[in-house]
Amino acid sequence: SVALVTGASSGIGEATARSLAAEGATVAVLGRRRERLAELADTIRGEGGNALVVEADITDQQRAAAAVEQVVSELGRLDTLVNNAGFMGIGQAVDSPLDEWERMLQVNVQGLLYVTHAALPHLLRAAEDSPRRVADLVNISSTAGRVARPGTAVYNLTKFGVNGFTEALRQEVMQKRVRVSVVEPGTVATELSTHLRDGVREAIQRQTADMELLRPEDIADAVSYIVTRDRRVAVNEMLVRAAEQTW
Repeated sequence: SVALVTGASSGIGEATARSLAAEGATVAVLGRRRERLAELADTIRGEGGNALVVEADITDQQRAAAAVEQVVSELGRLDTLVNNAGFMGIGQAVDSPLDEWERMLQVNVQGLLYVTHAALPHLLRAAEDSPRRVADLVNISSTAGRVARPGTAVYNLTKFGVNGFTEALRQEVMQKRVRVSVVEPGTVATELSTHLRDGVREAIQRQTADMELLRPEDIADAVSYIVTRDRRVAVNEMLVRAAEQTW
């Protein structure tokens, strides 16, 4: 089978790509940092798997579509899509830079939509002709898709939106045996928080200083569990919080 993972150059995407490769999938690793993707592909091959590097910015509709077509033309099919690429900007709305809001909308919403739109016909085809007769689309959302809090208003907007889109799409394609699932991670030790503005970053670090954060592998495990179920089983939603996380 062939899997495509977006935002694969670090964090949850990287861990998920390695996990799916270990399950036997040929994994297309998509991201903007070619060097990081090449390192990941080498790691996957070193672990006995197969990987294809796809350098693309999914916020560009044509490049997102071309990336999906590249995967299918080079690997022959697409059985699994993991929409993992994400951007988080945090801070009070009153003085947030608009470019942060726009970036969240571009990556978390538009990018996810562009890749999904291009991938759906291939996933539908894979569900018909794959040995397992099932295909999977997994969207990585967040606890911020369930719980709104001060300082994360636009991130909440994007992730609540992803949850709603995922549920509607699930109902559209479930009869065709394309399973659409959402995974909502809590606080994970990834690069996601490194993009935060000075001051905001420190506040978040203080909030989570005494917590044992999730590791990217913990979310990769959740994705692997979802996509390896028999076709009679659909895991619609998985909420995975750090053990000490209340929100």
